[in-house]
Amino acid sequence: MTSTQKHSLRNRLAVGASAAAVAATIWGVTALVATDDGRTDRPAGSAGQTGNGPAAQPPQAPPAGLPDSIAHASEAGGNAVNITIDDGPDPRWTPQVLEVLARHDVKAVFCMIGPQARAHPDLVKKVVAAGHRLCDHSMDHDTTMDKKPVAYQQAQILDAKKLIEEAAGGGAKVEYYRAPGGAFTPDSRRIAAANGMRPLGWNVDTKDFGKPGTAAIVDAVKREIGNGPTVLFHDGGGDRKQTVAALDQVLTWLEEQGRPTGFPVRTAADPS
Repeated sequence: MTSTQKHSLRNRLAVGASAAAVAATIWGVTALVATDDGRTDRPAGSAGQTGNGPAAQPPQAPPAGLPDSIAHASEAGGNAVNITIDDGPDPRWTPQVLEVLARHDVKAVFCMIGPQARAHPDLVKKVVAAGHRLCDHSMDHDTTMDKKPVAYQQAQILDAKKLIEEAAGGGAKVEYYRAPGGAFTPDSRRIAAANGMRPLGWNVDTKDFGKPGTAAIVDAVKREIGNGPTVLFHDGGGDRKQTVAALDQVLTWLEEQGRPTGFPVRTAADPS
C-alpha cells in the first residue's frame, strides 16, 4: 500500500470513529432523560422500548400542593359567609336550591355523593354552569369512614371524584372533599389534598337534615354564625322543602346584615 493510500485509509477511519462517537453521545442524551423526581427514564422511541408496545408516556406532574388542613375560612375574607350544600344532587330539590341561589346572586359549594352525580349528570352540569363549585362527599356517605382501612377511604374518595367529574364534563374539577359526618382522618385529608381537593369543614350545622322546621333552621344560622363562616345545608337525603325555604330566608337575612358570600379557601392557610 502506498503512503497516499495509507493516508486516505487513516482519514476514513477517523471520520468513521467520529461519527460513531457523535451517534453514541446523541443516544446517551436521548436515552437517559431526568424525570421530575430525579429518576432517569427512557423516553418514547429510545432503546429499551419494545417495538410493538405503545409509546412510553412521560410521568405526569403531581397536582399542585394543597394544604391538607380542614378549611373553614372564606376566600372573600372579612364578613363573608360560605354556603355549602350536601348529599345531592337530587332531581326535585337541587333545582329549587339553584333557583334560590340565583335569585340572591349567591354562589355555593355542592358536596355531591358519587352515585348521585352519576345518576343525574344534567344537574351536575347545571351546578357548574351556574358558577358554583364541586365538592366530593364520598361514594356511600359512610360516617364511619374514619374507622375503616386507608384503602377503603381512598376508594370512597377517588371513585366519587371520578364520577362527579365525569358527570360534570367539560374539564370541570372537584375542588373540595368533605368527609361524611365530618369523619376525616389524616389519611383521608392527605389523599384529598394530593388529588387537588381541599378538605372542607363547616362552622354552622343548620340541622336541616332532621327537618326541625324552617324557623329552627334559620335560627340555627343566626345563633351559630359567630362560630365561623361556613354554613351546612342539604339538597339530598329526603324532603328538603324546609331547607329551600330556610335558605331563602337566610340569604335575605345575610343581605340585610351586609354579609357577602364567597367560597371556602383552597390554597391559603385557614386561621380558623
